[in-house]
Amino acid sequence: MELFIVVFAALFSVINLLGTLPIFVGLTQEHSLNERSRISLFTSINVMVILGIAFFLGKYVLQFFGISIESLRIAGGLIIAASGFALLTGSFSKHKGMEKQRVKDDALQREEVSLTPLAIPMLAGPGSISLLIGLYDEYELFTQKIIVVLAIAAVCIATFLMLKCSHYIVRFLGASGINAISRIIGFIVIAIGIEYISSAVISVLMLT
Repeated sequence: MELFIVVFAALFSVINLLGTLPIFVGLTQEHSLNERSRISLFTSINVMVILGIAFFLGKYVLQFFGISIESLRIAGGLIIAASGFALLTGSFSKHKGMEKQRVKDDALQREEVSLTPLAIPMLAGPGSISLLIGLYDEYELFTQKIIVVLAIAAVCIATFLMLKCSHYIVRFLGASGINAISRIIGFIVIAIGIEYISSAVISVLMLT
């Protein structure tokens, strides 16, 4: 249970679902309730598939390119910390490229936004992918990997529920409420990124 909570909290913080809610509302404001529910479901499924592939196959992709797990953790830690800093400064949308007018127009014109930009890069971005690749190498036991998969599934279920209720959540919290919570999550995400970098540096120094 402790491992489940740790992985769930870390992954939920890194994907920053709250920061994605206003973007989801903007992209689906012309859709009906049933259409928003369908987009929420397919977005969650896409995120589950992407994160699952990253968790189980990411290590072998690194081996193919000759990248060590320590290098990944340092690079992933930098990405995670950068995402956290973007949350802390209120520039998450700009960090994900959604501030560019051309990108916005393209997203609004898409009939199906569940894969992109919602699943990629908003939710299942480089930070969450690198986090899961690192977790696969860290937890070697089969039971531990099952727990990580269950935590991924739980995050995706939470994603579906929050996206489905996003219009009500945004209306209830307001821009200031979402901004305040996002800044708190941003601080946690920065700490996660720094922890990944420091653990990787310590591992490299111990090997040398």
